[in-house]
Amino acid sequence: MAITIEETPNPNARKFTTESLIFQGDGSVSVMPGQTSEYDIMNQLMELDGVDNVFGFQNFITVNRLPDADWDVLTPKVEGVLTEFGY
Repeated sequence: MAITIEETPNPNARKFTTESLIFQGDGSVSVMPGQTSEYDIMNQLMELDGVDNVFGFQNFITVNRLPDADWDVLTPKVEGVLTEFGY
């Protein structure tokens, strides 16, 4: 499976899009610091060092980093989690 990574207008956010659905239905999923989700993929992303919060809808997840986190370090870790879940 391929993962497409896009920068967003927010320099602290990147959008990771997959070829298949991650989340069914029309509802979005977000996890803020101190929260957990019914989706293990979101919880694992929140555990990555440098992640501030995550937002998901259908076939993408937007990861927001902490201001001092480096995308060169964080991006491969996010891709690793997505790949681990079969995306």
